[in-house]
Amino acid sequence: MATGMPDGNFLLTVFQQVDKDRSGAIDARELQSALSNGNFTPFNPETIKLMIGMFDKKGSGTINFDEFGAVWKYVTDWQQCFRSFDRDGSGNISKDELKTAITTFGYRFSEKFYDVLMQRFDRTGRGGVYFDDFIQCCIVLHVSDSF
Repeated sequence: MATGMPDGNFLLTVFQQVDKDRSGAIDARELQSALSNGNFTPFNPETIKLMIGMFDKKGSGTINFDEFGAVWKYVTDWQQCFRSFDRDGSGNISKDELKTAITTFGYRFSEKFYDVLMQRFDRTGRGGVYFDDFIQCCIVLHVSDSF
C-alpha cells in the first residue's frame, strides 16, 4: 500500500486482540502488553503514556481503532528508524549509534549531553538504549526543541 499502512482487516484483528476488555478502546496497560522491544521486555510505561497522549484525540486516556492505526504506523516507522541506527544488530542503540541518530536528525550536542541521554534512557545501565526508550528520547528531544 502506498500509505505504508497494513490491511484494515489485519489491523482490526490486532486491535481486537489488544483490546482485552472489549471496551472498543485501548488503554495504556493493554497497549503496553501488546508492544515489545524485540527482546521480550515490555515497553516503558512512560513511552506508552507519551504515545497515547500524542494520538488520543478525545483526551480519554485511551485510543480507538482509528487512533490505533496511527499508533501502529508510528511504531512501525520508529522500528525501521531504530533498526537503521542499530548498526551492529544488538537490539539496542549504543552511545555512538545514538549520537549518529541524533546528528542525522539535525541536532548537535556536546559529548557530555550524550552521556546524560545515555544515563536517562539506558534503563538497564548496560550501555544501550532499547527501542521504546529510543522512541521516548526522540520524542523528548523533539518536544523540547519545539519550545
